[in-house]
Parts: sequence; structure tokens; C-alpha cells
Amino acid sequence: MTKANSRTGGQILVDQLAIQGVSDVFCVPGESYLAVLDALHDAAIKITICRQEGGACMAADASARLTGRPGICFVTRGPGATNASPGIHIAEHDAVPLILFIGQIERGIRERGAFQEMDYRAVFGSFAKWVTEIDDPARIPEIVARAFHVACQGRPGPVVIALPEDMLTEHASVADAPYIEPAVTWPGLTQMAQLQKLLWAAERPIAILGGSGWSEKASQSFQRFAERFALPVATSFRRAALFPGAHQNYAGEIGIGPNPKLRARIETADLVLLVGGRMSEMPSQSYSLFDIPVPRQKLVHVYADAEELGRVYHPTLAIHASPTAFAAALESVQPPKAIAWVQTQAEARAEYEAWTNAAPPVPGAVNMGEVSLWLRDHLPADTIYTNGAGNYAIWPGRFLRHGWITQLAPTSGSMGYGMPAAMGAKRVCPERTVVCFAGDGCFLMNGQEFATMAQYDLAVIVIVVDNGMYGTIRMHQEREYPGRVSGTELKNPDFAAYARAFCGHGETVERTQDFAAAFERAEASGKPAILHVKVSPEAITPTTTLSAIRKAAEERQVKS
Repeated sequence: MTKANSRTGGQILVDQLAIQGVSDVFCVPGESYLAVLDALHDAAIKITICRQEGGACMAADASARLTGRPGICFVTRGPGATNASPGIHIAEHDAVPLILFIGQIERGIRERGAFQEMDYRAVFGSFAKWVTEIDDPARIPEIVARAFHVACQGRPGPVVIALPEDMLTEHASVADAPYIEPAVTWPGLTQMAQLQKLLWAAERPIAILGGSGWSEKASQSFQRFAERFALPVATSFRRAALFPGAHQNYAGEIGIGPNPKLRARIETADLVLLVGGRMSEMPSQSYSLFDIPVPRQKLVHVYADAEELGRVYHPTLAIHASPTAFAAALESVQPPKAIAWVQTQAEARAEYEAWTNAAPPVPGAVNMGEVSLWLRDHLPADTIYTNGAGNYAIWPGRFLRHGWITQLAPTSGSMGYGMPAAMGAKRVCPERTVVCFAGDGCFLMNGQEFATMAQYDLAVIVIVVDNGMYGTIRMHQEREYPGRVSGTELKNPDFAAYARAFCGHGETVERTQDFAAAFERAEASGKPAILHVKVSPEAITPTTTLSAIRKAAEERQVKS
């Protein structure tokens, strides 16, 4: 090793990111990692300066979902790190590969209660895959390479690395690590033969796709498999982009408020092929779709993490494999000469189309179902839609149809995700149309990232659905404590004016028939835009109202 190879820790770190193919980093700057910022000055890596660390981390999460490689986020110590923690929780819950780098106090003053000192292993240890701190700049290539392995392999997830400030300015001579490809777990030939045997014996099978670690090629391979077997295919909660919504084998999403006929189809299936997902609380309808521990349906569970197999459900056949490897191996599985369930695929598709092709009437002058249908009919097929959490998301979730990675939404139910995810998506894929749905409460969780969109001329269109309350909580409140409204009302600003304050495009929409022209003007502006859509508080879901929920709860109380 020559002195010519001597570099600061900050430079070594940035060099490793470049070697790993990182094109974007998202950050809020801090004095604790100035050496990294200096090294990024001359690197061919785009920096996106965000307005809050949670937004930066969620934007990095979005970039990971789109690229399949770990999203990269830098934040400063103490409050910077704790602000980023919601993004880490989302990445853990949604199995998204992400690496969070945190500036840290100098090594020589640890455990004195120094300015913004924290023990990051203790803070993030329960919801990150690996948390570590680098004390020696010579170990940066080793640890960063390991971080990419850990983030991507098995069940993907977040890694947190603390960077002591003085370590980043110290010089070291060390070789760079190579480009990391995650190790892929393949299914065995015996398991694929068992799967074929189970399919040949089935009469009412259905597949459910979920989780992460997929690729577009894997999605296409599964489509061919579904076609050969005339197999109905559902996707789990907020994983609709794993299978094309326009495909004749697609039967819909099993999530919050699903099509009752899809739920019944899964409940009465004699074989369920669950690939990549865990069937946790939301998709499993509060763990009611399958008996625990032994489902009444024969269950084939394909998952990349051996510890998940059998954790909740005891499968008839457990296959420890990544979705990409499993999908590739499906070419070896052959359909029977006569498929017993051939008619069910058409029935499942017809049920899905009936559920999603017409928006039921709702109280008020704006029907978000009709808005979603207009977007579906008029925007490019590769449009990226993002959202956070809230009842407003039920409408786009039901009526939009997705293609490969066009849906970015947290299965963790985290409010505030849609805005920074849209910003991150547009930064990574500037050529694609990006639309963010946000409730009035959800938007203001991370609404400051509209400033980031304005700074980088990111022409994202944000649809703020304003019903003047935390709608989901109000819905539950009326169900459990009818008529006793407490802690859920909101007084909102003029969101269209908010957009104009950042030199963006802003309009208010108060009637369904006015939405299309407003959207087209927003798109034509070429600016980040907000459409402030005012909806009735009564329009709480496509199928019921607040008053109906309250009345049913009151009648229940009288009977009890």
C-alpha cells in the first residue's frame, strides 16, 4: 500500500458508495460529517438536500424500491438521527434495503454525555438489521461492503452506521471493496416437484405475491407461470405493483377493506401459494384468513428468510428462496393436462373488474373514486403513485391499476411517507410522471419536502385530500365511541397557496368535474404542484359513511 493511496475516512467512504453504484444520496447536512460532504463535492453522486431527516430517509427508501439497491441517507447525530427513525421503521417493516449513515461525536469523548451523544446500537438495535460504528477508517471498505450484503440478503432491511467525526478526517491507506451482489437462496428440485404435485391435486388454488426482493424479470416469470396454470393471482397489502393490474390473471389486492369476493376466494381456496410475503396483520385481515398455527388451506410459503417460515403459519410446503430465484425456477413446474380450476381465473378477474371499474357514489361534491379512475385512464402506464397512511389512500388503492414498481406506499402504515417518497422517486426517475396522494393530516407530517421539490425543479403533482380531520382515527372513534369526537379535528391552511409560496403551482378543487382540467394545468406548468381537493368528512370509505358507522355503533350499544 502506497502513501499515494492515503485518503481521509470521508473520501474512503464516498469512494465505496461510488463502487457500489450509488447514484443518489439524500441528506440533511450536519457538522458531524463535513468530511463526507466535502468528498461528495467531487463525486459523480447526486446529493439531494432535504428539509427534515425523516423525509430524507423516506426518500432514500423510495429510491431503494425503484432501483433494487440500498437507498443511502446521511444525517447528523442526536436529533438528526432520531428524526430519521421513522424512515428506518418503514424500511424494516416493509423489508426495504437502506443504509443510514449518522455523524457521531469524536471517539475520544464518548460516554461523557457530549453534545448530542447517543448510543446508536441501543437506539436502533430493535428495528435495524445491523447497527455498528466505525472506529478505524481503514475498516470503512470492509464495513460498507458488509452493510450492502446485510441490507440486501435474506429479508432485506435497514442498516445503521455511525461515523465518528474525527475518524472521517483521519487518513488511511486501504484497498477498496468490490461491488456487492447479494447472495440468492434457490429452491431445491425436490421442493419444486412437491409444488407441482400439490398444484396437480388442487381444485381451487390462488397465488398471493408480497414482500420485497423482486425484480421485473421475476414478475414477468411469475406472469408466464400464472398463464400456463390459469392461476388467479392476488397481491398483498400495498404490493399491487408486483403483478400487472391489467393482466387477465390478476384478482386484486388483499389489504385494508378488500373486495369481499377476493377475501372469500382466499378463505375457500384449497391451496394458497404465498410468494415473498408474510401475510401479517393487514393482508391477513387481522390474522383471520388462515388458521394459526395450521391453516385450513394447504399453504406453500416461499420466503427468503428461513426464520420467517413457520413463524406464524405452519405451511404444507416451506420453500426457503428469494422471489427472484423462485420465479426463475417455476419454468420447471408443469401444469396438468387438464386444469380443474380453469374457470376460476376468469371468475376472479371478473370480480376484480366489477370491484374496480365503477366508483360508488359518496357524500359531497368530490368523489375520489372517480378522480382515481380519471388518472388511471389518462396518465402513462409507468406513472409512479405514492401515498402515506389514511383513509384517503383507499380510493387510489382500489381504483388505480399498477405495473412494475408504480406503487410506493408503506405497509407499515406510516403517515407522511407519500411526499418524500414522491420527491425521491422523481429525483431517481426524472423522466417518469410522479403523483403523490396525501391526506390533510398526512401531508403536513412531511409537507416541508415540497421545498425540496421546488429547489430541484421536481414536477411532482401532489393531491391533498382534505376532509378536515384525522379520518382513519375518526372512523375508529365513531365505531368505538360514537358521537364522542375528541382529538381528531383539524383546521387546515390553504394548501394551494402553500404551493404558490414555494413558486409552485397550486389550485383548489371542490367538484369532481373540475379535477381533470386542474390536473392538466398542473402538469402543463412543469412545476411542483398541489391540488387541494376538498372532500366531505362523511365520505370516509367508498362503501360507508361516518354517520352509518356511528348509527351502527349506537344500535350495537343499545342491544348490549
